[in-house]
Amino acid sequence: MSIQAVNDTTFASQIRAQGTTLVEFGAVWCPPCKKLLPMLDELSEEMGDQVQFLKVDCDESPAAASRYQVMSVPTVIVFRDGEAVEKLVGLRPKSVYEQVVSKHSLSKA
Repeated sequence: MSIQAVNDTTFASQIRAQGTTLVEFGAVWCPPCKKLLPMLDELSEEMGDQVQFLKVDCDESPAAASRYQVMSVPTVIVFRDGEAVEKLVGLRPKSVYEQVVSKHSLSKA
């Protein structure tokens, strides 16, 4: 698995109606975002098909960022069954993302 890029047009249709989706809101000019993406790539490989990973460039897709009140990058939002359930602002250790995703992917499984 890899992180799929989405934009304002494709965002809503790519969030899983059933299951867990992690969305990274970032920007190409953001150094912490550049550190975060390899960690999320690893999680994507480790978690396989049980969690979907998406990324949004806030400069190219301001509507999606605005809808979820993304004020700084990186921001990671975890969706469960199409609803935003948790938001993490700023760069965190990989283990934090792993715990949050696991919590929401197992909570209603």
